[in-house]
Amino acid sequence: MKKHPLHLWGTMVGGPKTRWITLLIWVALTLVLSFTWPAINSLEDDSAPDLPNSAMSQQAEKLIKKEFPNDAGNPVLIVWYNNNKLDNQDITAIQNVFKKLKERPLAKQATLPPFDTIPQPALEQSVSKDGTTIVTPVFFDKNAGIEILQNNMDELKEIVNSTMDENPINRKVSDSGLHVRLSGPVGIQTDAVSLFSQADVKLLIATVLLVLVLLIILYRSPLMAILPLIVVGFAYGIISPTLGFLADQGWITADAQGVSIMTVLLFGAGTDYCLFLISRYREFLLHEENKFRALHLAVKESGGAISMSALTVVIGLGTLLFAHYGSFHRFAVPFSLAVLIMGIAALTLFPALLAIFGRVAFFPFIPRTTDMTEELAKKKGKSIKIRKSQGLFSKKLGWVVTRRPWTVIISTLILLGGLASIVPRIQYTYDLLESFPKDMPSREGFKLISDHFSPGELAPVKIVIDTTGKNISLKEELEQLPFITGVTQQREGKFHHQFQLFEVSLAENPYSSKALSRIPELRSNLKKILTKEGIENTEKHFWIGGETAALYDTKMTTERDESVIIPIMICIISLLLLLYLRSIIAMIYLILTVVLSFFSALGAGWIILHMGLGTSAISGAIPLYAFVFLVALGEDYNIFMVSEIWKNKRTQPHLDAVSGGVVHTGSVITSAGLILAGTFAVLATLPIQVLVQFGIVTAVGVLLDTFIVRPLLVPAITTVLGRFAFWPGKLWKKETLHQMSK
Repeated sequence: MKKHPLHLWGTMVGGPKTRWITLLIWVALTLVLSFTWPAINSLEDDSAPDLPNSAMSQQAEKLIKKEFPNDAGNPVLIVWYNNNKLDNQDITAIQNVFKKLKERPLAKQATLPPFDTIPQPALEQSVSKDGTTIVTPVFFDKNAGIEILQNNMDELKEIVNSTMDENPINRKVSDSGLHVRLSGPVGIQTDAVSLFSQADVKLLIATVLLVLVLLIILYRSPLMAILPLIVVGFAYGIISPTLGFLADQGWITADAQGVSIMTVLLFGAGTDYCLFLISRYREFLLHEENKFRALHLAVKESGGAISMSALTVVIGLGTLLFAHYGSFHRFAVPFSLAVLIMGIAALTLFPALLAIFGRVAFFPFIPRTTDMTEELAKKKGKSIKIRKSQGLFSKKLGWVVTRRPWTVIISTLILLGGLASIVPRIQYTYDLLESFPKDMPSREGFKLISDHFSPGELAPVKIVIDTTGKNISLKEELEQLPFITGVTQQREGKFHHQFQLFEVSLAENPYSSKALSRIPELRSNLKKILTKEGIENTEKHFWIGGETAALYDTKMTTERDESVIIPIMICIISLLLLLYLRSIIAMIYLILTVVLSFFSALGAGWIILHMGLGTSAISGAIPLYAFVFLVALGEDYNIFMVSEIWKNKRTQPHLDAVSGGVVHTGSVITSAGLILAGTFAVLATLPIQVLVQFGIVTAVGVLLDTFIVRPLLVPAITTVLGRFAFWPGKLWKKETLHQMSK
C-alpha cells in the first residue's frame, strides 16, 4: 500500500537515524548564519519615512528643503518650566548652561543661539504669556548618528544639573520649582530609541516565561514545555541573521516596532504549530507501541493542517506589501518570513526532537498503550488506572453544538454582533507622540510647550505657492479664514523666486482630529484663491506641509491601505481555503466568522482601552494590524478543526463527525489559543501605547476565536448546513449518494 506523502515526510525527518541528521542540519545552519550574517536587532532603522513620496506633505517638505533651506541643524528643545513663574535665578541658570555649551561644545553641535549673551530683559521676552515657560534650542549636525545624540543628551543633562543646586531634570512636573525637559526632534528620537531597546529585552524575557509557564500548566511536563521553546529558539536563530542579511543589503528596512511584534508572533504561532503536532503524537502513543510509527502517523494527520495554517499566515501577512504606508509595508517580509521558517521548523526540527525523546518528553504523565500500561502494572505489582484521552467538557460541548445548533448560533451572534456594533464609536489618533508614555521626558516637554504657548505656533502649517510671477495677496486672503489665527510670509525661493513660503497658525491644537480636518478645507480655499488670481491647474501650484498636513496624509494613506489590503487578503485566504477544503460553502462561512470575530475584537478592545484604561483614542494603524493578524491566525484554528471534521466525515455520520471534531480539537485549540493570546497580551506590559493597543485587541480577538467562534459558532453552522457544508466537494457527493441509497 502506498504511503501518504506526509507519512513519508515524517519518516524522513524523524526516523531512527534521520532524526539526528535533521537536528545536526539545524544546529549547523543556525551556527553558520549567526556567525556569517548580522542579527536583525543590530540594523534597526527608525528613521525610514512612513509616507510615500506622492503625499503632498512629503512633496512640500522636499520643496521647502530645496528652496527654503534651514542650515541651523537638528534641534533639541530645552524646555524650562516653573509653575511659580520663571525668576531671575532661572534665567541666569539658562545663560550659564549656554555659556558652558559655548565653552565645551557637544559632539556634532552645529548652531548655538547666543542665550548666554542676550540681556535678561530681552530673554524674558521669549517667555510664555503666563510667565512659566521658555524654550531654548540647541542644534546638532543633521548627519549626527543616534549614538552621538544619545551621548549628547546625557551630557546635556549633566550640564543642566551641575549648573544649579537642585535636579530639575528628574523633578516631577507636578512638584513646585524649576523643571527642565529635553524635547523636540532630538529629544523625542533619543527617548524613543531608548524605549524600544529596553522593550525588546523585557518582551523576550516575559514572552519566554509566559509560554514556559503555560506549557507546564497545560502538559504538566517540564520537558514538553521546553521543547517548543527550543524549536522557536532555533527558528529565531535562522530568522534573525536572514533578515539581518536582507537589511544589510538594503532590500528591507529593519523596523524596531516590527521586530518586537515579530518576536511575539514567532513564539505564539510557533508554539501553536508545535501543539498541533504534540496533540496528535500523544493520541497515537496511546495506541502505538512504536514511538517512531506513532510520530509518523502524527505528522501525517497534523502536517497538512500545520502547512496550510502556516501558508495562510505567510500569504496573509504578505499582503502588507501592497501598503503605501511605510510601517505596514516594512512589516510584510519579516512577519511572513518568520512564520514560514517557523512552519518549516515545526515540520522538521520538532518531529526530530520528538523522535529523539519519544514518550519521555511527556514525563511524568507518559502516554502508553493499554498493553504497555498493564505490563507496567504487573512489574510494579499494582493496578494502574488508564487515563481517558478526552475530557467530559469537550464531549458535552460537542453534544451541545450538534443538538442545539440554533441556540448556539443565535446566542454567539448576539454576543459577537453586540461587540462589533461598538466599532463605529471608536476614536482614532494619528499622532505618533501619543504612542509614548505620558511620563516620557520629551513628551512631558512637548506638553509643556503646547500648554503654555499658542497651539498653532507649536507646529504651523507650511504652504508653498508657485505664484508664476504674479503679485498675489495670499497673506490677507488666508488671514480672513475663520480657522486661522496668524499667517507669516517667510521669503522667496532660493532658486526660483516665484515660490513663496507661508507659515499658518491654526486655531486648534495642530495634532488634533479637528486640525486634520482643516487641511482639505485649506486646500479647497487655496484653489479658490489661486483661481481668482487667474492661475490655472491650481493643484500644481501649491503644496501644504508641516506636522498637521503629514498627519492628515497619514490618515488618508492608512485608510487607503485598509481599503486595498483587507479585500485582497480576504480573497487570497478564501482561495486557499477553497483549494484545501474543496467547499465553496465552507469557505464562505469560515471567512465570515473570522471577519465577524475581528470586528468583535475591535469593539471589545475599545471597551477595555477606553473604559478600562482611560484611552481617549487608539492609533489609526490598529484596525489594519489587528485585521491582518486575527484573520490570518484565526483561520489556523478554523483549518485545524474543520480538517478533523472533514476527516471524520469519511467514516462517520454528519453529527458524529462534527461532534468528534469539537472533542478531538477542543483541548489543543484551547491550549494554543491561550498561549497565542498570552504572548500578544505581553505587549500590553510595554510602555509604547500602539503596541499596548495592538496587543490587547489581538489577544481579545484570539480568545474570542478560541472560546466562542471555533468551538461553538463554526461547528454549529456546520451542523445546520449538513451535507451542504461540503458542497461541491467529494464529501458532499458521498453524502448525497448515501441519502439516495436510503
